[in-house]
Amino acid sequence: MKTIVIARSKFRPPGTHQESKARGETMAQSDELEALTRAFSGHGVDERTLIAVLGKSHPEKRKSFRKGNPHFFKEDERSFERWDDHRIKLLKREFMRFKNAVVLWAMHPWERDARLMKEALIEGPDSYNVLIEVACTRSSEELLGARRAYHSLFEHSIEEDIASQVHGPDCKLLVALVSAYRYEGSNLKEDTAKSEAKILLNAIKSGEKKTQDEEVIRILTTRSKPHLKAVYKYYQEIGGSNLDEDLKSDSRLQETVQCLCTPEKYFSQVLDLALRPDADKSTKKAVTRVIVTRADVDVKEIDEEFSKMYGVHLSKKIEDTANGNYKEFLLTLIAKGD
Repeated sequence: MKTIVIARSKFRPPGTHQESKARGETMAQSDELEALTRAFSGHGVDERTLIAVLGKSHPEKRKSFRKGNPHFFKEDERSFERWDDHRIKLLKREFMRFKNAVVLWAMHPWERDARLMKEALIEGPDSYNVLIEVACTRSSEELLGARRAYHSLFEHSIEEDIASQVHGPDCKLLVALVSAYRYEGSNLKEDTAKSEAKILLNAIKSGEKKTQDEEVIRILTTRSKPHLKAVYKYYQEIGGSNLDEDLKSDSRLQETVQCLCTPEKYFSQVLDLALRPDADKSTKKAVTRVIVTRADVDVKEIDEEFSKMYGVHLSKKIEDTANGNYKEFLLTLIAKGD
């Protein structure tokens, strides 16, 4: 007697395949919308994602993107769906970051510094640290070149523009800094450095406004960088604290001392503030400025100091924070220091 085997067909509940497919499409759309949101967030924009996802999208997907991003889009009282005007301005700035970085990089360094100083004067007190950066982290010849470029570009001297536009005690300090032509040799007198460390210590401990102290201004605006680094060392030995830390109440002098004596620390702090998610537009601009102007100078030392201070290398921070061509360009400049 033959045994008849009946093959059992696999039971497939109706709709399961379709539901699985729908779930997959929903997840894919969700991933794409998330990728789009990331592409518009941070420093710069992710151009490749915008092209790959947004450029090929159909109207319903773009509608989902608008609905899923109320911080980019809003509805008025008539239920009209529109871009938030403030977000349009922000995005225009982010799209411009790559262009601005490339333009600055291609400029002659003297022109670049002249334009940075002019922009700082236009923006006002919150950007005066840029004047200090240029005056204190460039060589004497580089600063002189920037001053010459300023003449050619703007038909004024940087000194007269500072004198006419900066008010209060900052004016005297800034004019003296941009006018300096410091000795750049290695010779220094240890006794003089120790004596001037005491002068600074007494001036700071007196509680008076340091930017109005003639001796403080003289020392910081005329002495060579090797001399000032020796003063910085003796100040710590005599006073038991760092000179820049004791100047916390006077940001201009603190920035001056850091740019002259510990520039890697100064630039690391500037970059950390600029790379934070809540950084304002003026602060964020420092990322381009610092990396572009230091790529041929000391970006490797800045990267090492940044890692010491914040536990992550600058290149990794840029990788996590910036987007698209802008990110790639910054990483290329940082790699020049390797």
